[in-house]
Amino acid sequence: MNQTNVMWMRGGTSKGGYFLAEDLPADEQERAAFLLGVMGSPDPRQIDGMGGADPLTSKVAVVKKSEREGIDVDYLFLQVFVDQAIVTDAQNCGNILSGVGPFAIERGLVEPSGDETPVAIYMENTGQVAIATVETPQDEIGRRQVNYRGSARIDGVPGTHAPIPVEFRDTAGSSCGALLPTGNACDEIQGVRCTLIDNGMPCIVMKAEDLGATGYETREELEGEGFAEIRAKIEQVRLAAGPLMNLGDVKEKSVPKMFLVSPPKDGGAICTRSFIPHRAHATIGVLAAVTVATASLVEGSPASEVAVIPDGKKKTLPVEHPTGEMTCVLTMGDDGAVESAALLRTARKLMDGTVFA
Repeated sequence: MNQTNVMWMRGGTSKGGYFLAEDLPADEQERAAFLLGVMGSPDPRQIDGMGGADPLTSKVAVVKKSEREGIDVDYLFLQVFVDQAIVTDAQNCGNILSGVGPFAIERGLVEPSGDETPVAIYMENTGQVAIATVETPQDEIGRRQVNYRGSARIDGVPGTHAPIPVEFRDTAGSSCGALLPTGNACDEIQGVRCTLIDNGMPCIVMKAEDLGATGYETREELEGEGFAEIRAKIEQVRLAAGPLMNLGDVKEKSVPKMFLVSPPKDGGAICTRSFIPHRAHATIGVLAAVTVATASLVEGSPASEVAVIPDGKKKTLPVEHPTGEMTCVLTMGDDGAVESAALLRTARKLMDGTVFA
């Protein structure tokens, strides 16, 4: 196989190829080889492929009509490494998820049901369900089509676009088996106080000051020589925590994600600097934002010591990151646990055609 149909889309603050499952090889090794060719990996510039020389632009969504009751489509996320010949399904991606609803409607997997069409999405990586609401107004001849234009703005993406609200359900412990896989609000690993947590994305949350950082560094500073010793310490923590999070040996895995947190400085709930897991993130992933926001609500966690939390069962928590903030709305149950999480995302179709590997 050396070519197939694809739609290239921006989903949230990420970008990648959206494929129908039937258009890719059924064999995982053959599929991986094809996608490496599509992206131009391994190569730091991905010059011979569609990848953008960044993990955020080297992503893939594989979508098919679902046979599950109450679910419209199944979505498998694949991370194609930039400079290594690795394609992994070890994590989910809430940003690429933002484009799955529009893609499913564009490909005829879901029929528009009105001016807004809810799309129930089963995330194969983690067994979670999300509901994405997509604008589908009528055109001049009465056909309903996906609308990408609008006034919604998200940090990390220039301009404005149509809003795509995404509600997540049953996210706790989706990869690690429990919200707090060790059962502790705080563990000390390699001499660093951490929260090991999974509310849709396996994450390790630490106070920036405990690692000798401010938590307000730029992405360039985080990846510079002056931060090398701290990056090495972060990786030591990650490798030691992998088995504790039921993830096994994580040396070649893209999870857990690593977070340095500090008090908010722009009116948010908490400030973050993240590694995914080795490159510094320009923003923050959707499910990672949900997980870090959840960590800030866990009494006794390092995040709770720096976060500013509003009262009430429904909490609006802006999570600050290097280029802005991502607002999470968490609804608490009577037992104090997070019942649901919702975020506002946008997406845009960039190209629809044939891709060659």
